[in-house]
Order: sequence, then C-alpha cells, then structure tokens
Amino acid sequence: MRSKLLALAALMAPLLAVTAPAHAEPAAKVLGSDYTFPVAIAGMPAKLSDFADLQVKNFTTSDGVKLAYWEAGKGPAIVIIPGWSSNGAEYVNVMWLLAKSHRVLVLDPRNQGLSQKVDFGTRIARYAADLHEFQQAAGIGEADYIGHSMGATVIWSYIDLYGSKGLRKLVFIDEALALTGGADWTEEQRRDAGAIADNFDQFKAALAPKPDGSDLFSRLMRMDSPYFRNSQTFANNFIKNDMAYLGLVMRDHAHNDWRDVITYKIDRPTAFFTGELSANVPSQHWAQAHIKGARLYVYAKGDYGDHLLAYKNPVKFVADLTDFLDH
Repeated sequence: MRSKLLALAALMAPLLAVTAPAHAEPAAKVLGSDYTFPVAIAGMPAKLSDFADLQVKNFTTSDGVKLAYWEAGKGPAIVIIPGWSSNGAEYVNVMWLLAKSHRVLVLDPRNQGLSQKVDFGTRIARYAADLHEFQQAAGIGEADYIGHSMGATVIWSYIDLYGSKGLRKLVFIDEALALTGGADWTEEQRRDAGAIADNFDQFKAALAPKPDGSDLFSRLMRMDSPYFRNSQTFANNFIKNDMAYLGLVMRDHAHNDWRDVITYKIDRPTAFFTGELSANVPSQHWAQAHIKGARLYVYAKGDYGDHLLAYKNPVKFVADLTDFLDH
C-alpha cells in the first residue's frame, strides 16, 4: 500500500507544484502607472485605465518559474500565445476588441514580457508544458487557441505531447513549419516548409541587423500603423527585454520541423493567417492543404499583410478571427 501511495504522489507532484494564480489586479496597478496612448483612435482606449477590465495575473510552474498572463472579458475563452520576444502588452488592442464578447488570456512565455527570466527550460517542449500548466492555473476549460510566430510552435508542441482535448478551434499566424532545412533539401521542400537556412549559423546571419535598416526586424518594427504605434510604445514603456535570455530558446526553435504534426495530429478546425509581405505564404498554403477543411487568410499589402498583421490591423484581424470562430 505504501508503495502505491508513493507512486501516486510522484504522479501528482507536477500538478501540485503549479500554484493558484495571484489575486486579480488592474493592469495599471500592476505596471505602476497609467499610460496615455500616443495616437487617438476612435473606438479604442485613449489610456490604459480606460481598459479597466484588463488584469495581470501570475502562476508558478512545476519547475519554479513565475509566469505572467494578461486577462480581460467574459464569455467563451480565447488563449493567445505570443511569438518570440512578444508579450501581452502588445496585444492590448486585440484584447480590447475581443473582450467585448470573450474571455481572452495572453500568456507571457518564460523570459518574455512580465514573466521571470531564467536560463533553464528554454525549449519549445518546456514552453508547451508551461501552457499545459497555465490551463490548470487559470482554470481554462475548452478554449480557442491562437499562436503567433513561435507561439504557433508552442501549440504544435502541445498537441504533439498532450493531444487536442480542450482545444476547440486553432488559429496560427504566419509561422514557418521548419525554419532551417538541410543541404539535401530540394527548393520545393524549402519553400513548402518555409525554411530560410540550412543550419543555425545561417539562420542567425539571415536575421542579423543591417546598418541600412533593411533587415527583417527593422522593416517589421516600422511604425506604419497607428494601432501598432500605440501597442508597441505601450509595451516598450513597461516591458524591458533582455536579449541574453530571449536568445536561449532560439537554437531549439530553429531546429524543429513541425510538418508531421500539421499532417497527422491536428484534428480541430484550423485557420492560418499570413500576408503578401511575408515570406511564409507558400508554407501556409502547404499547411492549409494538409489539414482537412483548414482556412487561409492572406492579407494584402494595404491591409498591413506582414508578420505583425494582428498588431498592425487589429480591427480586421479580430473581425476575421471571430467570423472563423463563430462559424
């Protein structure tokens, strides 16, 4: 009997290690001050305190990492996993719009946003385990899941490890299926997977900053949308990224190939979002073709159709998103 109790305790330990979320407080209180958005946009909050329903909460994972998440609204749940280096603050416009009809939660992954900075567990599989524990800590039942960029791979890893139970519908925003390929890959394989390099060194070189600002990140971060200017300046005012910690997950992220998960393991209604300014369009067509009934939204250049389309065009994104989720 004693051996059975010890075995049960060992199985329950990871679940018991996840603490209950902290008591809810308005985001402005957690961040320490109010914030006035630089651009006045009709129908959007003028300052952070206008979004009184926005709260920041936290929980502690089974490996002792304190993770923050942002929550607002009531109704059917939507869970958002941001991409690499991103955080809940950058989703303030999307959350404002979705919270009118949904309970929306945005998790700050470890080493991102308001979550704790650590030098362990920096693998996509551990991020998927964090998502699994987040579901328990936040009391999330069935929900729709949105993954942007690397956040999509966290959901793919979650499905690979835990299955799709509790995931109602899935939305993935502009993520390649394999960032690095191999020297023996054909051009067709590279295109379909979205690979931009053969190895990690090439991958880093492809994303490295350029003096003339023509590199990918410089082009993406141009304040060409008033919505993006508001969300990005808000995030920059309160969130301080540390590249030493952000970079730890990148090697693992770059070496994964998710085509088998796309092909064999996704059994929920799925939508992909991309834009004509993104290099990922071919891989999104490939992914759509390999999931029965999947939908693909390709935003035009005039609709801010790049990697950050949800930040730059939140009104269109939320309209298309809710149309997919509701029908």
